[in-house]
Amino acid sequence: MSVPADGYVEAVPLSDLRAEGRKLVTLDGAHVALFYHEGEVRAVDNRCPHMGFPLTEGSVDDGILTCHWHHARFELSCGDTFDPWADDVQAYPVEVDDENDTVYVDPHPDPDEPPAERWATRLERGLEQNLRLVTAKAAIGLVDADVDPAEQVKTGVLFGTRYREGGWSSGLTILTLLANVLPDLRDEDRKRALYQGNVHVAMDCADQPPKFDQTAFDARELSPERLESWFRDTIEVRDPDGAERCLRTAVAEGCSQSELVGMLAAAATDHRYLNTGHTMDFVNKACEALDIVGWEHAEHVLPSLVEGLATAERAEERSSWRQPVDLAARLDETFERLDELVESGAGSTWQTPANFTDTLHSDDPEVVVGALEDAISEGATVEELAAAVAFAAGKRVAQFATANEFSDWNTVHHTFTYANAVHQLSQRTESRELYRGVFDAAVNVYLDRFLNTPPAPIPDEGDADANPEELLGSLLEAFDTEGRVNEAGRLAAHYLDAGGDPARLRQRLGEGLLREDAGFHTYQALEAGFAQYDEREDREERRTLLVAVARYLAAHFPTRREREQTFTIAARLQRGEKIHEA
Repeated sequence: MSVPADGYVEAVPLSDLRAEGRKLVTLDGAHVALFYHEGEVRAVDNRCPHMGFPLTEGSVDDGILTCHWHHARFELSCGDTFDPWADDVQAYPVEVDDENDTVYVDPHPDPDEPPAERWATRLERGLEQNLRLVTAKAAIGLVDADVDPAEQVKTGVLFGTRYREGGWSSGLTILTLLANVLPDLRDEDRKRALYQGNVHVAMDCADQPPKFDQTAFDARELSPERLESWFRDTIEVRDPDGAERCLRTAVAEGCSQSELVGMLAAAATDHRYLNTGHTMDFVNKACEALDIVGWEHAEHVLPSLVEGLATAERAEERSSWRQPVDLAARLDETFERLDELVESGAGSTWQTPANFTDTLHSDDPEVVVGALEDAISEGATVEELAAAVAFAAGKRVAQFATANEFSDWNTVHHTFTYANAVHQLSQRTESRELYRGVFDAAVNVYLDRFLNTPPAPIPDEGDADANPEELLGSLLEAFDTEGRVNEAGRLAAHYLDAGGDPARLRQRLGEGLLREDAGFHTYQALEAGFAQYDEREDREERRTLLVAVARYLAAHFPTRREREQTFTIAARLQRGEKIHEA
């Protein structure tokens, strides 16, 4: 036969391959493993797609190629794997010229589908089967193919809301908040963020039954007010099925974003501080996810919140909210007068009092509640009060006393992320009920007071002539050693004092986070700190918030970094490196 066209390259003499059974050749940069098996010539990439081990050192039997490192098996003729955790290996087209005793291989075959489509399919497989390596390769491949990161987020969000009966949870929250901070990250860390986010979605959905949807009511022309009333009533009696039908009907009826958010915010504040703040944060993150993937997907995303709303623990059922001061009853008194307070402040412009944060940090809950009531009667909006309370909560984190039990970090953290969620939602809806979320957050700021006893000091002003880059390098080193909480806070503050670019500090904090096996709360701490930083202009407030982020991260680092190891392997495989030799 004649020499094949279209990119085929002469590889080896057929007689040599028959005699030896296998050959490794390098063809135009591709390392190709050739096998003569059952009278046929087969060619695959020599690197095992799992860890890069040379497949020419594997074994072939009954049409199956087995890698000897982790025993991944591949169908030899096409490269498809028997073991999804290993991924498929690239197979190459082969032509055999018996007359001239020559084997030809096409080392750069046209892909069956464009890279963007291929990696999108791989991402779906990684999510479906909870395959970290496949998800990492897909995250890298999609970014390298110039696919908008929002597409990866969309895939994860729609998967997570469909394939988890329990609804919205930590995985979807992590994916969304990491999408929010993508602009803060290095290019390589954006790949890590998309990988980490979708890995958490996959873990959340693993072994969970899928979600089977309720349907919207057939009735039409139902007012938003009536649908909200029904929705809140069904959540009140813990009826998720009925509540889902109400919410789906509101979406089908074309309720505005503000109206939909108002329904959810009202239901989330009919009782106090649901599920230690997570429920409100999930509501906010679902809305932020829709900002990314498009509000046309509201019918798929928002119903995932219903189960959490209906089943959440209510803080007024906890002793801390009832003894020694009945805080829930005190807030009920305020809420009965809420309309009156708002009307009193109509047309007025509220000015934040001096030392308002100190007032919110008072040891007397009556002082805290009274200050908020006065503010509303003076014209304070939900957004204005929510911003003030969010900073007070963030300062609790910045001044967390490390003499407390380690688990107490979660307590101040929950208050901060809840307050941030209320603040963010206040910019989406004019729902008056959201004032109740402000009071809930403020009461928790009060309850957290002992965790600032004694308060860790905010770092003193650093040397303006210090080298910012040295401080930034030392910060990453601080994250490598357990317990350097105060040191991390000091380095972050002094970097800013030395004129360092806050964007570089945020980038470094993100870098520190994404190399770790971070837990849910650690991701939340970084994103909430960044979000609140962006909401204010005061230098000292911004400094305090980044100190809070640095201290919280340092308290939870270092970890085993198993997920980072998987990402590193995937990145090196994509670059064609030989992992087993390094």
